[in-house]
Parts: sequence; structure tokens; C-alpha cells
Amino acid sequence: MSDYLSYEVREAGSSASQQSKSLRLLPPDERPREKLIDKGPTALSDQELLAILLNVGIKGKNVNILAKELLERLDKENGIPTVKELALLAGIGETKACSIIAMLEFGRRRWGAAGTRITQPEDIYTLIRHHADRRQECFICVSLNGAHEVLAVRIVTIGLVNKTIVHPREVFADPILDRSSAVIVAHNHPSGQLSPSREDDEVTERLRAAAEILGLGFLDHLIFSDQSFFSYRQNGRMSGVSSAQSF
Repeated sequence: MSDYLSYEVREAGSSASQQSKSLRLLPPDERPREKLIDKGPTALSDQELLAILLNVGIKGKNVNILAKELLERLDKENGIPTVKELALLAGIGETKACSIIAMLEFGRRRWGAAGTRITQPEDIYTLIRHHADRRQECFICVSLNGAHEVLAVRIVTIGLVNKTIVHPREVFADPILDRSSAVIVAHNHPSGQLSPSREDDEVTERLRAAAEILGLGFLDHLIFSDQSFFSYRQNGRMSGVSSAQSF
């Protein structure tokens, strides 16, 4: 038997009985559960964490695919979905949906980003770095109060691989409802290249100008990968803001 056996998939046969089938996918040191034990939770991607939580897949959809689809669904949510909403995803069902939502709510209560004080770009990178493994660009907006404490972290748009369409209306709608005093925006570059494009510059200036009209502080725009980040503020690319200024 191969050493490359991984997590089980419950596969329904022609009869009503269930069968277990192992996935021949990953070497032991790359399997999510073994990585968690050896390296701790920060070493795992969001998809790997969900794969551990799901444990098994369904016929025609192994646990890794199911975790990927679940992650894509959660990325589109502004908050924690309801059980009924999540159960609509094929392969989840009410039982798994209850477990997932309970985990999300417990994590939000105990270790949520809300209340975290932001003093430098590194603080934001810590909060959003786990989005770096997405294959599409995710444009993120972080709402802050007057003390620069986090009120909310949201994905605003999910774009094509090299293009995210960003409009001030979508970016600032929720921060206004949050009664935010300031915002920080960020997006991942799936290529890993952190240098801002001309389009990135244009989006940054457009959002900065819109925020000024709305009376919101526009503190920074980060471009990030799983290894590092580029800060417009730190690099002196924020109009009217010195790179030496702290948040």
C-alpha cells in the first residue's frame, strides 16, 4: 500500500451502504492534519484548515475539492452565513453546516479581529495574510474607529486573476454603516509580484479622493503575497502623506 494515502472520502456505492476510499494525493508531511501537528495552525492555508474540519468528502468530490468550494463561498460572505445558506452547497448538509458555523462564531468571539489596534502596515498584513493563497485577486477593506481599532475586515470584490474591478461605492458602503473613522484597503497579487501597477496607482488615488469627500481617513493600500507586502504609505506613494507618518 502506498505511503501517499490521505483523507477519506465517503463514496456511495450502488447499494445504500457507504464505502470509505482513501485519497492518493499528498506525501505525509504535506497532509493538512500532519502539518497542523508538526508545524502548527499558522502553517496551513485556509483551504487546508477547512479540509481538516470537514474530514471527509462525498461521492465525486473529495475533501480537498469540497474545502475549496466552501472557501470560495465563505469569501463571498460579508459575515457568517446561516445554516440553511451553507447547507445549499453540495456536500455540506445541515450537520456539517452547523459544525462550520459554530467554529466560525466561536473563533469570532474568542479571537476575532475586532478591537485590534492598528499602528503600522505590518499589523494589517497579519490580519489579511491568509488571503494570499487565493488564485483570484481579493480586494479587502478594513474599517477602523477613531482609535484605529479594527471594526471589521471584509472582502469587497473578487476579480479575475490579474484584474479586480473596484468602485468607491462598494468599498465605502459598509465602512459608512460601521460608522468608521478610517479605512485601510488591500489586495493580493496571485503572481506574488508586489510592485504596484498603473491600475493599482489609479485605484489608490481614486479611493483616497473619495474617502476625503466622505470624511474618512484613507490610511494605506497594501499589496500582499504570502511572503511579504507593499505599503503605499511606507513607500511614500500616498498623496499628501509622508512615509514617515505612523497610523
